Amino acid sequence: MPEQRAKAHHRNRVIGTLRDEIAIMIEGELSDPRIGLCHVTEVVLAPGGKSARVFISVEGDEDTELSTREGLMAARTYIRSEVRDRMGVRQIPELTFVIDRSEKLTARVDELLTRTRKRERKAGQ
Repeated sequence: MPEQRAKAHHRNRVIGTLRDEIAIMIEGELSDPRIGLCHVTEVVLAPGGKSARVFISVEGDEDTELSTREGLMAARTYIRSEVRDRMGVRQIPELTFVIDRSEKLTARVDELLTRTRKRERKAGQ
C-alpha cells in the first residue's frame, strides 16, 4: 500500500513541475511570434509516463489558438530539452499541446443560465 502512495506522490510532483516549468517558458522565454497570450491550465501524464498532454488556454479567436498551438508544437523539442536540464532527470515525456476551451465553455454556459433566469423572472411577473 505505501508503494502506491509513493508512486502517486512522485507522479503529482512531476506533473506540477512540468506545469510550472512549461508555464514559465511560455510566459517569457519563447520568442516565436505565432505564440499568443496563453497559459497552462493542466498537464495530464500518460500512465507509463512516456507522454504528456499540456492543456493551454489562449486569449483570442480561433486563428490565434491555432497559430499558438503550431508555435508550441514547433518549440516542443526545445521545451523538452530545457525542462530536462532544469529538472535534472534523464527522461522527459513526449509533449503534446492541446487547446483548452473549458473556460470559454463555462463562460458561455453561465451566460445562457443568466439569460434563462432573466426570462423566468420576466415570465413570473
